[in-house]
Amino acid sequence: MTDSSASHGPSAEETATDPTEAPKRHGSGGVRHALLRGLGVVLPPLLTIVVLIWAWNAIENYVLRPVETGIRGALVWGLADIQDSVPPSAVRTESPAHENNGQGSRGFKGFAYNGLSYVPDPTGRRYLPGYVVKEVDDRIDAFGPTAVPPGTAAAYWDRYVQLQYMPRSIVVPVFLILFLSLLYFLGRLFTGGIGRWVLSTFDATILRIPIVNKVYGSVKQITDFAFDDRQIEFNRVVAIQYPREGIWSLGFVTGNSMKEISEAAGEPMLSVLMPTSPMPMTGFTVTVRRSEAIDLDLTIDEAIQFVVSCGVVVPPQQRFVSPPESTSPKPAPGAAIGPAGMTSVANTVK
Repeated sequence: MTDSSASHGPSAEETATDPTEAPKRHGSGGVRHALLRGLGVVLPPLLTIVVLIWAWNAIENYVLRPVETGIRGALVWGLADIQDSVPPSAVRTESPAHENNGQGSRGFKGFAYNGLSYVPDPTGRRYLPGYVVKEVDDRIDAFGPTAVPPGTAAAYWDRYVQLQYMPRSIVVPVFLILFLSLLYFLGRLFTGGIGRWVLSTFDATILRIPIVNKVYGSVKQITDFAFDDRQIEFNRVVAIQYPREGIWSLGFVTGNSMKEISEAAGEPMLSVLMPTSPMPMTGFTVTVRRSEAIDLDLTIDEAIQFVVSCGVVVPPQQRFVSPPESTSPKPAPGAAIGPAGMTSVANTVK
């Protein structure tokens, strides 16, 4: 008879784990975990900043700049003093010879009229006050490091109005105050009465336009869900077995269901909104028995985060910690477990 332990399976020394492997796996896993954790810490504020910057750029490009350009154009139209020709009563001024590249001749420099000194614009066809040209040329860096002097008299006046009357340090705060005030009054106006009817009529008209209704309808669903807290009021968060028994889905209770459905079921029914991942503003409504809905210890915000993250973000009070696995060695294939938990290997009789 021979001991089968010598011929079946590797020995204890052969099956021993290389002590250098575990630290390597642990080290690589630690680096990966640290990187993922770092991304988890950095991405939320970073993406928030990116979204806010994107929103501000959209408001600036499509609201602020058109309004600013229109107001500045009106001011230029009302303030600009541009002469198309030299008035007959004007006193011409000529530049000395040393200011004409040393050519020894005198050149036309501008004229004085009504107590103001006028100079030609870069095109030489129109004239504007000299103080406007001097102010713009001296502060040209205020328009950026790559800014160049204007090329026409109207452009000089436009820059001058921007420097004197509409600097960005004043325009942006005033715009924000007026914009937020406008949003407030629009919100108060369209919350009820005639304003609400006007808004409903406008929405219905837009939704009848092909192609446009698809874009407008989708955007309106997102904005209604994000900003209109009266659109849907959730009572609590529940879990129900849907779409079949054994599969649990998270839903928002919107209220009690219809009377006839409750009477047919013989017990109270609930109306539950089933959100879809990762866009919880879309979903569908189901009616379930109140006894089949399990109330969850979750806030509405925590439930929305869970849905948006596709189940990755779980609130601390709902995290399940699995029990630690047994560290006892597993028996070799073909081995029998004795009454004391010892592994014995059957001998093979030749």
